[in-house]
Amino acid sequence: KFKYERIDINEVRNKMQKLIINFNKTDSFEGQCTIINEINIIRDEFKSMQVLASLKKNFNINKNFYCEEMDYYDESEPILENLVCDFYKVLAGSKYEKSLRNKYGDKLFDLANMKMKCTSEEILEELQKEKRLVTEYVELSESIKAIYEGHELTRWEFDPFICSKNRNIRKSAYEVQSEMYAKVEEKMQKLFDKFVKLRHKMALKMGYKNFIEMGYARMNRIGYDNEMIANFRKQILEYVVPLNTELIKRQGERLGIDSVKYYDEAIFFKDGNPIIKGNSSFIVDKTLKMYEELSKETTEFFKYMSSRELGDIEDRKYKEAGGFCEYMPKYKAPFVYAKYNGTIENFNEVIHEVGHAFQNYLCKSYDIPEYVIATEDISEIHSMSMEFLIEPWLEEFFGEGAAKYKFSHMCSGLFLLAYIAAVDEFQHAIYEKPEATFEERNSIWHQIEKKYIPYRNYDGNGYLDKGAYWLRQSHIFWGPFYYIDYGLAQVVAFEFWSKARTDREEAWKDYVNLCKAGGALSFSEVLKNGNMKNPFELESIEAIVKDIEEWIFEVERKL
Repeated sequence: KFKYERIDINEVRNKMQKLIINFNKTDSFEGQCTIINEINIIRDEFKSMQVLASLKKNFNINKNFYCEEMDYYDESEPILENLVCDFYKVLAGSKYEKSLRNKYGDKLFDLANMKMKCTSEEILEELQKEKRLVTEYVELSESIKAIYEGHELTRWEFDPFICSKNRNIRKSAYEVQSEMYAKVEEKMQKLFDKFVKLRHKMALKMGYKNFIEMGYARMNRIGYDNEMIANFRKQILEYVVPLNTELIKRQGERLGIDSVKYYDEAIFFKDGNPIIKGNSSFIVDKTLKMYEELSKETTEFFKYMSSRELGDIEDRKYKEAGGFCEYMPKYKAPFVYAKYNGTIENFNEVIHEVGHAFQNYLCKSYDIPEYVIATEDISEIHSMSMEFLIEPWLEEFFGEGAAKYKFSHMCSGLFLLAYIAAVDEFQHAIYEKPEATFEERNSIWHQIEKKYIPYRNYDGNGYLDKGAYWLRQSHIFWGPFYYIDYGLAQVVAFEFWSKARTDREEAWKDYVNLCKAGGALSFSEVLKNGNMKNPFELESIEAIVKDIEEWIFEVERKL
């Protein structure tokens, strides 16, 4: 439906440079506003064509051509980002700054300040190289396959076997998958080492002692720092990890096994996890019905998406694996992409990405790109909270298994929090010591994993036992320090779940208000807009975990 045309980066550079010069020369506030609008139109056009090329590549449409196009954007995007940084510099120095702040808000200037801390012409080559490394990583990840039960499977295609109610199948599937990763471990380690060394080099050039502070600037961390994140992890260690240890013990009792091994962790019931008894068309039909009943906003949203065919969750063989939401600003079009395989993890993924799309839809009228798509710490609240706010409709998908789904989803959220903390602490340790060897990195992960996931038993799996599990986590490669944002969002999502239990209408109203803010406010301001507590506040995690613990133990007795 959308016509693709490659964006000429040289043409973009010429236009942007002229506009930036004119921004400084213009002698009126209105003139500067006009130029800001023209610059954002250029950015929106670039982003839309970049996303469209990526989608066509994922759908395997003329793949060789679109792979080349994505290589082109890998080289071009850092050039555009440097131009945006140049624009931010003149924006921050505008003689009409006060009027511009009144019109566009302080957040734009805060983001401009962050961009200037992590982007520069001096590191353009390194930024381009980093983009190429991400592409190399994605290609390597997609190429990893193994034969299981006579079928060649990708990592994601193992999920139904890893989630089997048959313990022997789970174990054998996980072992084959681990062997698959072990065969490419050296390639993965070498690639990650290139990422770490390259990012450290960029940080030194930008005047930092290591990549951590620069990484925080790249993640647009406004209003909180490394120490506050460390304290957040400490709260998880103090209140979530002990509960998780008890939950695993109870899980073993439900499964009728003496000791829960790593291949048992994702199975919550002896007769297997609840499954959706229907194909992707069933999911779409039920989802449409659900959003029509949920609210006026979601009714309009889903009609907008379906009438424009802005999503595809079919498990077509030619499609690349993965689940995500992209946004094409030129067309004001979110797009939800997934490959449906029937597991509860896959269902969560679809609803999660719909949460992102819903927020994009609500904010599509914003003229500022940064306000349509919020920073990740805010964006993940939209998606993770949506997973809980659809609970009244779960019977439509799972039938009698809905109660089990709610239980397993909540337990999974707690387990995820501890894993998120481990990933974040690992990344801090890695970038503090960029010269670490492959073995040292595995050892660091092994120690941190024992700290946050003390109950994990690898049952003699040598590859995982030595500390190689982290190599499975893609965010560690392409999105340093991103993963903790899921943790912050998870705590907020838990609060939405708690609030909805007592006043569903009020919870939904707060959620919509939070989504409508988009990226126009800081993390703490967005939470205030949605009447939510800040996860950084003392005792915030303790209070919500206590609430969840009581609910879990009560529900468990009824299952």
